[in-house]
Amino acid sequence: MSQSRRNISVSEASRPLLPRHAKLKFDATRQRWVILAPERVLAPDDIAVEILQLCDGARDVASMIDQLAQKYAADRAVIGVDVIAMLQDLADKGFLTEAREPMARENTA
Repeated sequence: MSQSRRNISVSEASRPLLPRHAKLKFDATRQRWVILAPERVLAPDDIAVEILQLCDGARDVASMIDQLAQKYAADRAVIGVDVIAMLQDLADKGFLTEAREPMARENTA
């Protein structure tokens, strides 16, 4: 039995990004961010949107966790568990994949 979707296991070393078929967009009608995919729409909460905006395929999960822990002055371990669980849930639903090759970020400064 083959699967068309590549399953990933999210870890701090993962470099997640939205797959080509999914787009994170602000929906003016709904006045909220949504992930649009063929025949599916997901409305993530504000924290999930902030995390998804960091998923560029260049940044690893560890650096996302560091950034969020610093921004919110929160315990890194607690944030790490929550971030990985959320990303894994989205990956399991097909809304997230992992960069196969390192990608350069637009702003390196």
